[in-house]
Amino acid sequence: MASSQDRDNYASLHGEFRWLVPDEFNIAEVCSRRWARAADAGQRIAIHADGPGLQPRAHSYAELQHQANRLSNALAQLRVRQGDRVAIVLPQRFETAVAYMAVLQLGAVAMPLSTLFGPEALEFRLNDSAASVLICDDAAIVNIQNIRGECEALRHVIGVGSSAGGDAGGGAAGMADLDYAALLAQHPPEFDPVRTRADDPAVLIYTSGTTGNPKGALIPHRALIGNLTGFVCSQNWFGFDPQDRGPLTKLPQPKTPSVFWSPADWSWTGGLMDALLPSLYFGRPIVAWNGRFSPQAAFELLQKYEITHTFLFPTALKAMMKAFPQPKKFFKLRLRAIMSAGEAVGDAVFGYCQKELGVTVNEMFGQTEVNYIVGNCSIFYPAKPGSMGKGYPGHRVAVIDEQGRECASGTLGEVAIHRLDVHGDPDPIFFLGYWKNEADTRDKYTGDWCRTGDLALRDPDGYLWYQGRADDMFKAAGYRIGPGEIENCLIKHPAVANAAVVPKPDAERGALVKAYVVLTVEAAAERGDEPVSRNEWERRLMIDLQRHVKGQLAPYEYPKEIEFLDALPMTTTGKVQRRVLRLLEEERARQAGTLPTA
Repeated sequence: MASSQDRDNYASLHGEFRWLVPDEFNIAEVCSRRWARAADAGQRIAIHADGPGLQPRAHSYAELQHQANRLSNALAQLRVRQGDRVAIVLPQRFETAVAYMAVLQLGAVAMPLSTLFGPEALEFRLNDSAASVLICDDAAIVNIQNIRGECEALRHVIGVGSSAGGDAGGGAAGMADLDYAALLAQHPPEFDPVRTRADDPAVLIYTSGTTGNPKGALIPHRALIGNLTGFVCSQNWFGFDPQDRGPLTKLPQPKTPSVFWSPADWSWTGGLMDALLPSLYFGRPIVAWNGRFSPQAAFELLQKYEITHTFLFPTALKAMMKAFPQPKKFFKLRLRAIMSAGEAVGDAVFGYCQKELGVTVNEMFGQTEVNYIVGNCSIFYPAKPGSMGKGYPGHRVAVIDEQGRECASGTLGEVAIHRLDVHGDPDPIFFLGYWKNEADTRDKYTGDWCRTGDLALRDPDGYLWYQGRADDMFKAAGYRIGPGEIENCLIKHPAVANAAVVPKPDAERGALVKAYVVLTVEAAAERGDEPVSRNEWERRLMIDLQRHVKGQLAPYEYPKEIEFLDALPMTTTGKVQRRVLRLLEEERARQAGTLPTA
């Protein structure tokens, strides 16, 4: 196959693609049940379960379906009906995949919740959704029990492992109503799935709630179909079988077996819709790593399971790059594709992936409401370092202004996706709306354009260049500043592990550019060495970093002030919480009396 640098098949790839969305469609049917009917169902691996202190185990598609059938029967006995919400508060583990398949084939709505959520976050989502049943393990059981009395609709808590209580665990962790293992043992491994339409709700995922309360995005079964073009493009045609009768056709068969892994939590869109479900859709194995992310653990997993395809967010790639500048000296890797999303990758990480990992990273862009809509596919059209890419096949994406008009090339605007594709057919990627929130659902659209809230520029070749969230942009000395470019420049310095740029309020100039920097392990160790004091060492490094940025970017973009932190505030999805730092700067300015009055 010719390199993407030799040809650009984007136009034909996009123009010839047509959606095939059946009236009836169920995610669990295509991700598990159909593979369980195959002759090799007992040998075909669905989940490789692993983690610290765990005995690694491979689970087949036959086992996945049998366990899902048992759980569906149990949930039905607990009076879970079509459309009811079932909360799933589980990390990456085999039982998590079972729970999704069981809920979805029952026609109920799966509601993923992160095990990192505190009591307040859990209580709001459980009450807002009126979830009737919750499935969790010991990572979340204490927080669940702390707010259980405030959740009137929650009838049952099913505990996996030591959270089950009684003989299964006991102690502080053993506080669930029902023992997952005992419950499944009571029910048969056969289940007649509920017939669902493609437009029926499947998943309720709450957005991060950076402004106001989190909003529940209701995702239909058909959205998985809408995700698939982005998945196979960003993963360089991962696992596609040309005999498949699904929505994608005429794609090449992979030459070697595909194995997927991502540290992305299966409780959020990136882990569920970009990793777990697409991997199962193609009948391929995915690694469930129930442990904390670290560069060492990541490379060891890539080697141990011979991972061929992965989704690694930029924060993870930056950490891996800093920890192992030349990873092939230590690890035997078989990577064929890397997708990255959540933040801009930047040319430093892009170059590292090409040179040291032997893979051109495919940046992708999407959000919970309309996921996997923009990105790169290095085997079929050139990937430009730092670019978000172009609209994936089946998605009509543009940069629009406040009135909903498409912006000219080079003009800053908001990324948006049209309800109809280039052929005038409905795009299946769209969410159904925000849960019990018609006003915000209406505000999401300008005509038939769905707004993302993310700003970008479109170049003459049609590539989009991410400029940040609308609320991350700021003005300093009259110039409009996007944090991503400055952060990418700082990351290139050998002493910097990660960085975040925010405005610091200034009474005279409105705002100054400020950077928060996390040092590499090596640089942090040098900071404490004698005879130079810590303050003097940081002052010298700040000057060096400022000089570094001045030499590469515009004069007005260098950070006038740099503060060193041990860690940046991060969301559970691996994104830097610039808003937290921005509010910190505003509070400091308020206390110092330097907050601008206009």
